[in-house]
Formats: sequence, structure tokens, C-alpha cells
Amino acid sequence: MAKTQLSMVVKTLRKENGLTQEDLAMKSGVGLCFVRSVEQGKQTLRMDKVNQLLDLFNYELTASKKS
Repeated sequence: MAKTQLSMVVKTLRKENGLTQEDLAMKSGVGLCFVRSVEQGKQTLRMDKVNQLLDLFNYELTASKKS
């Protein structure tokens, strides 16, 4: 799978905060499989789960108009 901006941001934030994928899953309340899917750039993800994961870092995924 191709890396996406989301996958790169999540992986960077996780590493900057000294977390393993397992730590991130546990602290954010999502499954380990979901964290791995995000970091691998899976194209179809549940938005509520993405925002649940990002909330740990005080981030959220929002829609924006294409340029």
C-alpha cells in the first residue's frame, strides 16, 4: 500500500511520543490491527476511529476543499 499523508503523520506522532503501535492502540482505545492499517496507508478507514486515534495527540481529521 502507498503511504498517505495520514499514515505518515500518525507514524511520526507515535514515534515522537515514544509509543509503540501497541501503546498507541491501547492509549487511544482502538485495535492494534487498526493502527497498523492506518500506518500502512489503508485507503478505507472508519473516520470515527481515525479521529479517536488522533485525539490522543490533539489532532483531528477534517474535510477540506481540493485545490
